[in-house]
Amino acid sequence: MSSEATGKSTLAVTSGLSRNAIIIRLEGELDVNALPILREHLQRIWDLPPKPFLILDLGEVSFCDSMGMNELVDIMHLCESRQTRLLLGGVQGVMARVLSITGLRHAFEVFALFDDALRMAVAHP
Repeated sequence: MSSEATGKSTLAVTSGLSRNAIIIRLEGELDVNALPILREHLQRIWDLPPKPFLILDLGEVSFCDSMGMNELVDIMHLCESRQTRLLLGGVQGVMARVLSITGLRHAFEVFALFDDALRMAVAHP
């Protein structure tokens, strides 16, 4: 049963640091019910000194609605205001389709594999 039906989030959010990037991994459904969890986690990230890169690992996202996409756009704008490059890694399946359908595929730096996004961040000091 989806989180839309239950009203409960099925999103897990974890994060870590690399040399010049903050990495946030999302697993589950990125929908209206997940936003409070994601925003709470991101607030702790925004409180840190900016890093050159923020990588969102979307490889385990199984669903994304319009509110989830709006949140990704908001994250992109916050990154721009902090002069942080937002990289979306693991963009396949659901997320690749949603980004393509919404026309937002070219608004983001998108990588099919998370490791490719991480390599991009590591290659740029």
